Amino acid sequence: MTRSTTGLRRLAAIAAVSALGLGLAACGGDPTEGDAAASDTIVIGSAAFPEAEIIGQIYAQALEAEGVKVETSLNTGPRETYIKALQNGELDLLPEYTGNLLTYFDPEATATTSDDVLSALQDAVPDGYEVLDPAPAEDKDSLNVTPEFAAANNLTTIADLKNVPGFSLGANAEFAERSYGIPGLESVYGITGIEFVTIADSGGPKTLKSLLDGEIDVADIYSTTPSILENDLVTLEDPEGLIAAQNVVPLINSDKASDEVKEILNKVSAELTTEDLLDLNAKNQGADKVSPKELAKQWLTEKGFL
Repeated sequence: MTRSTTGLRRLAAIAAVSALGLGLAACGGDPTEGDAAASDTIVIGSAAFPEAEIIGQIYAQALEAEGVKVETSLNTGPRETYIKALQNGELDLLPEYTGNLLTYFDPEATATTSDDVLSALQDAVPDGYEVLDPAPAEDKDSLNVTPEFAAANNLTTIADLKNVPGFSLGANAEFAERSYGIPGLESVYGITGIEFVTIADSGGPKTLKSLLDGEIDVADIYSTTPSILENDLVTLEDPEGLIAAQNVVPLINSDKASDEVKEILNKVSAELTTEDLLDLNAKNQGADKVSPKELAKQWLTEKGFL
């Protein structure tokens, strides 16, 4: 009698535990399913400046529109921070710039043209990661003049500056030493006798004012700075590829680079131009202060992605 009662109690306990387990399974599902779901999600980061955040939003919304699961962790920090986050699995996808990314992975790289930089970058990216198709859009150092100065001196390219004796050029101090700066203008384009003026604001308001006031003739300004459009500046073409290409390019964890994801991002890149970045930056930094998320939505709608 005692043994039978004890046995029944044990059976009842086992049944209760089994029922509880079934109930938990029904409510919560397989505990490994959460990991599987997370592995399907692409986490997108970006550098800590508005243009990169806008591009990150463009990637995110384009992928979402096609049913790809995404999360955003934008404005991540400098390259050293977000590349580490990519490599430790916190991020899966980043908008990058070909020339700077190449020198990050290969400090000795010497490629400058878009094709050469991309080819070298594809070799330099560590195993487990890859770059997809680059966009025509670039954000890099560019030499700019006023429309009046361009017209007066018949300027369309950097090479044309050789016919302008003793012109002045304003840029950060390092421009005097860097390969794409004064040394490159001399060795690649044969331009000598430049009056170099140090202006330490990376092509910002001081540089712009000096150019518009006639204190300098040529200004080094990043190519997607809104002031270029706002003041109708003429960006001189660089036919010899003195300034290394900086095409916008997706850098992605290879495990997340499905054929579908590649196709979507490559289509986005094919449509993104430097003029687009200028316009997007101007709207973001102008009086209306349009958010990166809204700007991405507008651009994707205009281009037929949404």
